[in-house]
Amino acid sequence: MTEAATVLVIDDEPQIRKFLRISLGAQGYKVIEAGTGGEGLSQAALAKPDLVVLDLGLPDLDGQQVLLELREWTAVPVLVLSVRASETQKVQALDNGANDYVTKPFGIQEFLARVRALLRQASRSEAGEVALQLGALHIDLAMRRVTLEDAPVALTRKEYAVLALLARYPGRVISQQQLLKDIWGGSHVEDTHYLRIVIGHLRQKLGDDPALPRYIATEAGVGYRLMV
Repeated sequence: MTEAATVLVIDDEPQIRKFLRISLGAQGYKVIEAGTGGEGLSQAALAKPDLVVLDLGLPDLDGQQVLLELREWTAVPVLVLSVRASETQKVQALDNGANDYVTKPFGIQEFLARVRALLRQASRSEAGEVALQLGALHIDLAMRRVTLEDAPVALTRKEYAVLALLARYPGRVISQQQLLKDIWGGSHVEDTHYLRIVIGHLRQKLGDDPALPRYIATEAGVGYRLMV
């Protein structure tokens, strides 16, 4: 799917759209452009893109509203690309249904890597894939089994639940609040220390260095993602 994937870019800056059109086109993607939120929503419905790149600062609709409207009818991966770098904006976008968040200015190689990751994730979801191989790490969601270099990794229920949730959306940032709500319950969305402890134990068991992560990356103040 990634070779001929269609990417919809919703951004009001013509120079950004041109830069992304050239960069994405060079990777073999078909690029559709929209300069407003309204146009973007129309293009999303008509063209049925494989991925949406969404700016938050649009002239007609706030990007957060565009995101909410998209999520009313489509599960298409959405990569937010915005100058809004605050933790609050990132968390809001992720909670509104964004799959990933990149701040401007941005490095094109990292951006393209995140695009590839989201398209791979979408392919796996469509195929109903329940196993994930990340280097020496194998996560089998159907069997609830985790191995590292073919050796079983003993995880507590909470450790497995966190890893499994990240594994269901590889490459996607999952907010701390979402992880806490789904695994500990709605009354624990502020108890981030629970999550930090579990992530710390997971990294120890997987031999993962938080400074140079191979498996679990921290998006500071926002959440975590499984690296692909």
